Amino acid sequence: MKSKKLSETIIKTFKGNGFVLSEPDVLLDSDYIIERSGEKFRSSILTFEREDGKMMCLRPDLTVASCISFLQKKTSSKIYYSGQAYRRSNNKATNFINDQLGIEILGSKNQIQDDFKVISTILSSIKKIKRKNIQIKVGDINLFKSLINALDMPERWKLRLIRHFWRPNYFEELLKRLEKNTDIDAITFDTDKKRFYEMKKRDQNKIVAGRSISEILKRFDKKIKDPRSFADGKKIVKIIKSFLNINCKLSELEEKLLDFAKKNKLKKNIFKDFKSILNLKKLNQDINFIANFGRDVEYYTGIVFEVFSRKKEIARGGRYDDLLKSLGAKKNIPAVGAAINLKNI
Repeated sequence: MKSKKLSETIIKTFKGNGFVLSEPDVLLDSDYIIERSGEKFRSSILTFEREDGKMMCLRPDLTVASCISFLQKKTSSKIYYSGQAYRRSNNKATNFINDQLGIEILGSKNQIQDDFKVISTILSSIKKIKRKNIQIKVGDINLFKSLINALDMPERWKLRLIRHFWRPNYFEELLKRLEKNTDIDAITFDTDKKRFYEMKKRDQNKIVAGRSISEILKRFDKKIKDPRSFADGKKIVKIIKSFLNINCKLSELEEKLLDFAKKNKLKKNIFKDFKSILNLKKLNQDINFIANFGRDVEYYTGIVFEVFSRKKEIARGGRYDDLLKSLGAKKNIPAVGAAINLKNI
């Protein structure tokens, strides 16, 4: 009964902030999820086979399920949901059923305004149910991308580091390799270059290993233009680690980033797109910025946050501007959302 009353209070707050009920499907096409979602969902989904042989799965995530519903049914773009997500976990003590109440703004047209709307609505909901000693942790995946793109290193390394940022263990392995520059192989590079010029003389439409020669040449062309004799790996890794060690009060963030850029001889404006984070000062709340935070969900692209009460995680969310395209949209559809973990309240 207590849980029901808390849920009703939270939902009332959602409605009061303009969010409309959405009820995403519990059962999803397993092949669709596996094909379009990231590695984390492929390993965590609970699947079964229907009588007609089609593979289905229980929704692993209500954000993903809501995005699919939005694309298929064209539901409202400002929604709330109440329901369960089902995921496997390597932790045997973790229940595979997660009860959630969440909100999403799909087709977010004003990043600063909508990021603030989601976080302030979640915060207001938590305060309405009398949670105390509230703290917020924030990070911004986009700041990391801005740093990587500003560093003077081969494009292949930029792509790797950004692609695998959400996998901390593998990311650390990549940094070790970058530091030692272990992937440089002049012989392999010369071989690639020779093949490139040989293949240019062949039929560009011919298929080799599932790809046309023209597609293969595009990849080779990028590798050839990408400088292989890169000797600054150790210096670059030091800068990246220094950035990931930034942990400060939100009020100190702007000065910290400016000092970081100056110390590492970077342009002052490389972190120009963090107004959404600074706008959170208006919440008048205890907020910590942690550069190394929010990397465990692969679809986040911008601001990420968690709300705690007495050191217990109550809610989490973030911006995910690429997810809807990966689920079938013709182009990127900006979006931001968050969910309250009911078992922790």
